[in-house]
Amino acid sequence: MKANSPYSGKPMRVVYEPDTWEMRGERYRYTHIAFVDVESGERFTTTESDTVCYNQVANQYRKRHGIPYTDEMISLRSRYGLSAAKMSEVLGFGTNQWRLYEAGELPNENNGKMIRSAMNPKVILDIVEYSREQFREKEYDKLIAKIQAVIARRSEFHREADDVARVYTFGRGEANGYAPQSISRLHSLLLHILKQFGNAYKTQLNKLLFYIDFLAYRESGMAISSLSYKAIEFGPVPHRYERVYSEFDDVEQRPQMIHDYEGTILVANANADLSLFDEKERQIIDMVCDFFKGYTARRMSEISHREPLWMNHKDVCEQIPFTEAFSLVAL
Repeated sequence: MKANSPYSGKPMRVVYEPDTWEMRGERYRYTHIAFVDVESGERFTTTESDTVCYNQVANQYRKRHGIPYTDEMISLRSRYGLSAAKMSEVLGFGTNQWRLYEAGELPNENNGKMIRSAMNPKVILDIVEYSREQFREKEYDKLIAKIQAVIARRSEFHREADDVARVYTFGRGEANGYAPQSISRLHSLLLHILKQFGNAYKTQLNKLLFYIDFLAYRESGMAISSLSYKAIEFGPVPHRYERVYSEFDDVEQRPQMIHDYEGTILVANANADLSLFDEKERQIIDMVCDFFKGYTARRMSEISHREPLWMNHKDVCEQIPFTEAFSLVAL
């Protein structure tokens, strides 16, 4: 994250400081981001830095009170093909309320729990049936058919939930940077990294994922892969990384000799679906891949060993908290 001085136009120094934020009567810890003008010593914030600070706190509030994340609300509405205004009307919100929620506004606890309930297709079916007078006949019939189709495919959702539980160590929250837990996103992330960086050894992919996720958290307040990480002797690695890399048939693992040692190289045999990531996420993924391109696995490990967030937890192989992402030094 960068900002130039409004006085001289020169780059300002970024400062990360622990702070607390009161949200709806509750206090949350977060890392405050400010920019310091080198010449005057005056401090500034930007819309981007303020958003990262807000996201750190809002995600904690969502987790504590069971309020859906923005991406979950967007997915819910798009699943049934409803407009934002119609979604608000069906759930009894103000006309523009759903649109504001999708733009990042935090629902109050009652509305949040209503949205969480509506994520069950049987609940949304009941709500729509009770709201029949709010729809034109064709619109109503089309929506009911969509909801019933979703209910009929519940077994697919159960299988996806089983896949998520098998691959991810923790549920969505602080342990994985509040990132969406999606096997499709994880699959496409691996494919895109391997296409951008080139074929990679597991050690290299471990470090790429680590830097992508922790940089994303520092720059946006949310990680990308939803993997969690631990500090081991050889640097930070994702939990269950062997299982993650074996999950997808088109992420091929090829044995390869390195001097007298047989390693495993990972190769992408398909293209990623980049529509699953927003522009900022794609920029962060590509920036990390470009930064480390040409680096050996040994060199990447050496760089990761300079990170305070690895050194703080390596002696007992602890999980690395995403709240320490603001101490990254390599990027």
